[in-house]
Formats: sequence, C-alpha cells, structure tokens
Amino acid sequence: MSTTDRTSSSDSTAPADRAPLDPARITFGLDTFGDVTVDLDGNPVAPAQVIRDIVAQGELADRVGIDHFSIGEHHRPDFAVSAPDTVLAGLATRTERITLGTAVTVLSSDDSIRVFERFSTLDALSEGRAEITVGRGSFTESFPLFGYSMQDYEMLFEEKLELFAALLPQEPVTWSGTHRPGLKDQLVHPRMERTLPTWVAVGGSPNSVIRTARHGLPLMLAIIGGPAERFTPFVDLFHDAVAQFGHDRLPVGVHSPGHVAEDDATAREQLAPHWIRNRTEIGRERGWPPAGMAEFDQEMHHGALVAGGVETVARKIAGTIRTLGIDRFDLKYASGPMPHEQLMRSIELYGTEVIPRVRELLAS
Repeated sequence: MSTTDRTSSSDSTAPADRAPLDPARITFGLDTFGDVTVDLDGNPVAPAQVIRDIVAQGELADRVGIDHFSIGEHHRPDFAVSAPDTVLAGLATRTERITLGTAVTVLSSDDSIRVFERFSTLDALSEGRAEITVGRGSFTESFPLFGYSMQDYEMLFEEKLELFAALLPQEPVTWSGTHRPGLKDQLVHPRMERTLPTWVAVGGSPNSVIRTARHGLPLMLAIIGGPAERFTPFVDLFHDAVAQFGHDRLPVGVHSPGHVAEDDATAREQLAPHWIRNRTEIGRERGWPPAGMAEFDQEMHHGALVAGGVETVARKIAGTIRTLGIDRFDLKYASGPMPHEQLMRSIELYGTEVIPRVRELLAS
C-alpha cells in the first residue's frame, strides 16, 4: 500500500470506504498535556496546583457537554502530569458522563499489563467511561528514566502494542517477545465489564497507520502543523488497510492545538506568547529555529492551529471534519503556560458554542 496514489481534496466526494458524514455521530474532545501554567500576572503556578486546575477543567468539560477529556503523559519540568491515569481516577469521582482518556500513554516505556490493569481499574471507578490512546510518544524523556534504550524505540512499541492488543479481548493470553518474560494462558485482572476503547496515536507515518489497522484499533492523527488536508492520504490508507486486514470500518480522530476566545483578536493576543514560548523551548531541544509571530499567524490562518472566536474555530473544525471524513475531533486546548482562567473560558466556549455551531455547519 502507498500514500502516493492518493490526492488531498476538500470536496464532498469521499472514497467509498469512508462512512457518510453524519453530524450526529461526530464526537468532540479536549486534550491537555498538563503544561505548567502562569497566573494572570505571569507568575509560575506550582505543578501541584496545575494538577488541581486540570481536574477543575475536566469537571467543566463534563458540565458543558464535551464528549471526551484526555490527559498526556510527560516526565519533564514544563509539564505537570506524569501519571495521567491517577488524575483521571480523581476525575472519575467528580464527573458524570464524559469519557476519560489519555493523550497519550507512552506505551513503549511502560508495561502493557500494568497499563491494562490501571485502565481496567479506571473503567470500574468511572462506571465504563475509561479509554486510552497509546503511542510511542514524541517526547522521549521516559526512556532513560525507566531504563530503556532509544535504539529499541521502534521494537519496544511494536511488541508492547502487540501484547496490549492481545489483552483487550480479556481471554487467556499466550505471548512471547524480547523485552519481557513471555506469557502462557495468562489472565489479567481486574476483569472489565466491556472492551476497553483503545486508540493509537500516529503523527503521519504510513507504517504506523498500517500497523494500527493490522491490530484493528481506531486511529488518532496528531495534526500539529500545516493544513489538515495533507493528512487525507493517511486517512484513506487507514481505511484501505482496515478493509484488507478483514476488519469492519474503524473510526478516525484528529488532535489539533487551539484556543477559543471572545473573538479572533483576543484569541491571538492570549495564545500567541504562550504558543511561541512553548514552540521555541521544544524547538531548542530538537534543532528547530525560534518561533515567532509570522509562524504563529501562518498556523492560525492556514495551518493546524484552531484558534479564534467561536465562528472562526467552528468553521475550521467543520472544514477538517469534512475534508478528512473523521469521526472525532479533539482540541488540544492547552498550548504553553496559558493561565487557568483563560483555559476555563476556552473550554466553556468550546462546549456551549463551538460544538453546536460545528454541528450546524456540518448539517448544512
């Protein structure tokens, strides 16, 4: 299979293997990496308070009708959350309907069985609202922290995803690999009351797309730069691969950064300095040039950044859904050290005004 024979298109003619667009079936989520924030005066907020603020943000998301709330895993000073399942367990006792998941769980540097056990426990606490998104992780600090070699980056994820997928049916598992002792007719506990919804996060590698399809798992595309339509070949490749592996159609989701404010100018003013700071600090580690307003404006107006007032954000999300034929859109609502108060307002507008407007646009 190849992505080269696919073309990007935003017209209404979708490939036959895409489901017809039904606005009622689209779901909407919020993702956070737990960035360490500043207060409205620009003073750093303690990580412990950031974690408590994330719980408040998840509670608000539940109240305003958002479908999913997902927390990322990092092990570095600019992010407060290293154990997202623990934060989600707290949210399980303080929310009623929203699904509670990750963005992402770095499966490569964890143990598949322990991860499954933690999320089966979370599912019990939340009365069936747990989900997980697994990935290799674009940040690699967990590898040396937990004693893994970056030379094994690809192999670790391949084997650990294979084992995790084998655990999902909750039948006795026999498995062998190179990174841990094998299993023979092993059951994992506690038993769940259903199958754990499991997504695989992919940044744009055709091999990763095909691997996800082979395991029969839904695909979550991380679109963090450039226009959404450039991911059309990966969506089509996924649906083709799913069919060739003999699976029924599987959902595709998109995760993109953004911010909602009262109008476009306010969103730009609030987000730009934090986005630029975050992008520059990460870029320093990865060899990128410093970010600036020109890059921010390019991403806001023509790229992946879903930022602005309600109408601007709604139209950009609706365009992404139409172009890619996706089933789920997650807004990464925290980008850099934005104050908690601005994040809360963004969540409120997203749930009460943006999502209803997106559904109107899709219906029309």
